[in-house]
Amino acid sequence: MILITEDDRETLVRNGEAAAHSDGFDPIPVVKIFVPDGPATWLLSELDPSDPNVAFGLADLGQGAPELGKILISEISKIRGSAGLPPERDRFFRADAPLSVYARAAMAAGAIINPQAV
Repeated sequence: MILITEDDRETLVRNGEAAAHSDGFDPIPVVKIFVPDGPATWLLSELDPSDPNVAFGLADLGQGAPELGKILISEISKIRGSAGLPPERDRFFRADAPLSVYARAAMAAGAIINPQAV
């Protein structure tokens, strides 16, 4: 399965370019990736324009401590769940708030959740 579509890649790169020029840039997450048979979830908001393997977003590996930071797409691709299933892109995900809102809700809940549920 393709984790990042071309349209999403273009948006993520544009967000990466904007973030490089603005300290207060707070984009809406573009892509949600999850492991269907495991607890790991990522919300990606940016790709590094000079290295498309480096993303920025919110990572939740299911250990109760979600984190904001850089994420390697190649590392996400290697992760498998308990039944060996690979990560998938959530085709139905539509963010309705900036990444900072998701991060605050995730830090409070210990997992990535819908911030509207808090």
